[in-house]
Amino acid sequence: MVTGITSTELIETAENSDTRVNVDIDNTQPAIIVCDLKKVFQKRSGLLRSHVTEEWALKGISFQVGLRETYGILGPNGSGKSTLIRVLSTLLTPDGGEVKILGYELPRDERQIRQLIGRVSVDAAFYKKLSARENLLYAARLYGIDPRVAEKRAVEILDRLRLAKRRFNDSLEEMSRGMQQKVAIARAILINPPLLLLDEPTTGLDPKSRRDVQTYLEEVRAEQGTTIVLTTHDMAEAERLCHRIGFITHGKLVAEGTADELKNIAGTDNLEEAFIKVTGEYFEKEEGE
Repeated sequence: MVTGITSTELIETAENSDTRVNVDIDNTQPAIIVCDLKKVFQKRSGLLRSHVTEEWALKGISFQVGLRETYGILGPNGSGKSTLIRVLSTLLTPDGGEVKILGYELPRDERQIRQLIGRVSVDAAFYKKLSARENLLYAARLYGIDPRVAEKRAVEILDRLRLAKRRFNDSLEEMSRGMQQKVAIARAILINPPLLLLDEPTTGLDPKSRRDVQTYLEEVRAEQGTTIVLTTHDMAEAERLCHRIGFITHGKLVAEGTADELKNIAGTDNLEEAFIKVTGEYFEKEEGE
């Protein structure tokens, strides 16, 4: 989970009206509007790597996410869901289509969009030698948040995520995967962004840590009115957290609706069976499942 850090990865935090970034938001339209989004990667092979082939990760995806909605993106590994989150996070530039986030357009308004989002990935990045406290305060500093305010909020968030206060000054490399992911989520929520982009935030966590994270995400949306986009291949998580769900496979969004609507479309009472029937794809199980 813990990898090398980049400046872009560090700018992904949020929470509390005292710390919310001061960027105007258009509340008259959906939080996210995606129309015919495309993303292609070029691969080089052969002698001197002179042969170039194109691999389309996103093939004309269109969807909308309402303000204060939690929207789930369900798909197996390699389906394009992580690429989609990275485009929405401004970490990848789209190769076609239109994207609007809280009234701002990609890629034109990347700077404003970065101030409005908190992002958590399955491979959260930190300064591993630093403590949870130091990582969070550094992220807060990037947003100009008073250190005293940031520390108070960080302690509150980690407490609600059920991370023991005695671990606050431990280095990240001494923490379990579940603890590290809780710190990543705290960092994303510390500045109270209006939009959270979560790429498999509970993958690999133990059952208790997973429940702690899910409960807190529900509380954040209810208390702060946060819009959440969540990628996962955990069916129970999708049904618990998401108002609507999109099925993605081979870079295409092939169906969307509430969990009940998707199950009705497939004629089943099981969301995973609905995904398999609609897409023809199966999910890889996590280790230990």
